[in-house]
Amino acid sequence: MKFLPVSAALLGSAFATAAAAQDFDLNALIEAARSEPPLTVYDSTGKIKEQADAFARTYGLQAEGIKSKAPATLKIVTGEARAGNVRADVVILSDAPAAMAQLVDTGYVTSYLPPDMEDKVPALYRDPLVVVNSPNVWSFNTELNESCPVSNIWELTEPEWRGHVSMQDPLGKPSYTDWFNQMATHHDDAMAAAYEAHYGKPLETDESSATGAWVAAMAANQPLLTDSDSNAAEAVGAPDATENFIGLVSTAKFRENANGMTLGLCADMQPFAGWLYPSLAFITTDSDSPNAAKLFVHYLLTEEGIAPQAIDGKMSTNTDNALPADEPSGVGAHADALMQYDAATAQDDWNSRQDWQDLWALSRRGS
Repeated sequence: MKFLPVSAALLGSAFATAAAAQDFDLNALIEAARSEPPLTVYDSTGKIKEQADAFARTYGLQAEGIKSKAPATLKIVTGEARAGNVRADVVILSDAPAAMAQLVDTGYVTSYLPPDMEDKVPALYRDPLVVVNSPNVWSFNTELNESCPVSNIWELTEPEWRGHVSMQDPLGKPSYTDWFNQMATHHDDAMAAAYEAHYGKPLETDESSATGAWVAAMAANQPLLTDSDSNAAEAVGAPDATENFIGLVSTAKFRENANGMTLGLCADMQPFAGWLYPSLAFITTDSDSPNAAKLFVHYLLTEEGIAPQAIDGKMSTNTDNALPADEPSGVGAHADALMQYDAATAQDDWNSRQDWQDLWALSRRGS
């Protein structure tokens, strides 16, 4: 077998991508979609109804967007596939590890990247296709502080902030344990460096990673755990707040600043101001509307398609699509300060969830 030099292989790949994009015919896809049954799309955000309606108007199709939390969607897709009665066509899932383990590995869904979008979507987000990233960011109260009162994630483990960090409970929010594992897998050097920068000495720990040491210390510092982003945000930025809290919340909650909330972004937090959690787009393998499904995925990667979510700070993976100027958190100016999710290690996130939950629970209980 003859192997091409690396440079030639990359060049060949670039030509193949360009050729595929050139051959892609959006009008032909639209016509094919119009001959298919109505489209059904599932997503965990209520914005999917608005997006499906706009899609239908744009292309003269019928489409229904259904809000469904990830566990319910996983159950629906699995049940329909096993019964041979597939009704869902497109599923947008924010639980990447579960999606990979339960739907991709079983062959119930496939990932589709529109050829004309390939050069617009970074390689990290192409396979499986991530259509949008949702930022979870460290936040503070702008009425009580001129700027964020902390600049290093390790400060949150200190006595001053005991009981004054609000966040969702990792025991009930698997994306948080996935965040822990992603940090340990891909960014543990950054966590160790942040410790040394703050304390002036290298980290010494019995844990297997710097991230593990931080998770244990964070849990032991008794953060205020909530069952929703709304409650975590309320603890930080309620109009009548008198105590300082630092919170980890979705940028979507910053829209409440228009109603009196006082949330500010800790943009300079080291090593990260927050983290991105992906929403993966899949087409069900036995969809009766495969062309309409492909067209909808394409639509989600356009500025129009993602607009209802972009106003909440959710970032399209199409680099041509910027956040709106009036997005309230201002996170768009600090995208480089956010930890990115790498779906290539999603299986490891899935396998390690219980380990991180155990570390969190035992550290919290023992403090």
